[in-house]
Amino acid sequence: MKRIVVLLLMMVSMTFSLHAQKQEEPGKVLRHVVLFKFKNESSAADIKKVEDAFRTLPSKISQIKGFEWGRNNSPENLNQGFTHAFFVSFQSEKDRDIYLPHPAHKEFGKILGPHLDKVLVVDYWTEK
Repeated sequence: MKRIVVLLLMMVSMTFSLHAQKQEEPGKVLRHVVLFKFKNESSAADIKKVEDAFRTLPSKISQIKGFEWGRNNSPENLNQGFTHAFFVSFQSEKDRDIYLPHPAHKEFGKILGPHLDKVLVVDYWTEK
């Protein structure tokens, strides 16, 4: 029994150690990719309001180190109704973890919510 407890403690310690190493990746950027599919009943003005609100986040949340966005224009027709892509960049997972519950991000969610049909989010560390 004692061996099992020691083994479990070692595994937990290794997990925390690996997690701590991933908090910041020198020379890399943590990308937070967000794709939106809007409701059919949302007007162009409604969608513009969401775009404008998302674009203000970098000025309100200092942990955002990079931001870009655009609308789908692929001729392949594989977007499954997702029309907008937003890339938010961070230097660390800690910065991203501050961004997610940030009051400005939550306020943006209130603007987005009534118009959102689906969202897809992928976070990754850049590789070269």
